[in-house]
Amino acid sequence: MQAYITRRLLLIIPTLLITTLVVFCVVRIVPGSIIDLMASDMKATTQMDRDAIRHALGLDRPIYVQYGDYMWGLITRGDLGKSLWKNIPVTQEIFARIPVTLELGILGLIVGLVISIPIGIYSAMRQDTIGDYIARSFAILLIAVPGFWVGTLVIVFPSVWWHWSPPLMYTPLTENPAENLKQIIIPAIILGMAMSGTTMRMMRTMMLEVLRQDYIRTAWSKGLEEKTVIRKHALKNALIPVITIIGLWLPVVIEGAVILEQIFNLPGIGRLLVESAFTRDYTIVSGLALFIACGILIINLFIDVIYGFLDPRVRFE
Repeated sequence: MQAYITRRLLLIIPTLLITTLVVFCVVRIVPGSIIDLMASDMKATTQMDRDAIRHALGLDRPIYVQYGDYMWGLITRGDLGKSLWKNIPVTQEIFARIPVTLELGILGLIVGLVISIPIGIYSAMRQDTIGDYIARSFAILLIAVPGFWVGTLVIVFPSVWWHWSPPLMYTPLTENPAENLKQIIIPAIILGMAMSGTTMRMMRTMMLEVLRQDYIRTAWSKGLEEKTVIRKHALKNALIPVITIIGLWLPVVIEGAVILEQIFNLPGIGRLLVESAFTRDYTIVSGLALFIACGILIINLFIDVIYGFLDPRVRFE
């Protein structure tokens, strides 16, 4: 196990290096330039002014020199650079936004699991009944309906019909937990519902497959109660492929955060990514891409390790 984890951690290094190189280059070749935005903001009209801005930002050097300096600071000091607009460390900006996205993601994960696992089990246990058809239709609905559309409806319709809308002034959890929960719970529910449709269908499929196994029929023949057969014999094996789906939720959380944080005015990682992309703040975009890639790789490693505990047949040698 230790050797396997060590190999996987070593493989993360070249993956992150490739990620930094691709993002570092791509954000600089997309249409639009931070020089144009800053020149417009500072009302700098002459070419000399634009050259002064470019020199102050260090963007007048060859791109390979910029990348080399960036990687040297990252490897030697863990430095992701400074924001080109705010002139504050990128790590400081990211860590200030992490708690919001982390809270949204954890609550969304809880909502998704609470919805998908029980309904998936129920749908499998009541195959081809009215309840099964309703559950399957509900899962398809959750997959088909986009989260940004639901979020927009939640903002618009209640304000038109009942003159009420979710609170849009963010309150940190440490200042007022109740007010914070009022604002975060609705986008968390929307995010959780968006993630639960696929998991619900996978849970149903795997439960049906497990319930047809010989050892499950043996458990039934011994006269065990339904909840005992499900909890002690079927659920653990049925969860193995479902864990893979849950492990893929992190990109969905980031994608949902980008949209929902904009709609519900949450100052999290997703909103920071959108703002930085619009303002061409290259260092923040690169730092966020590296942070997100690292998170996805670590989560995937964690999911692979969990396999070994759920399925004794899995070996890491």
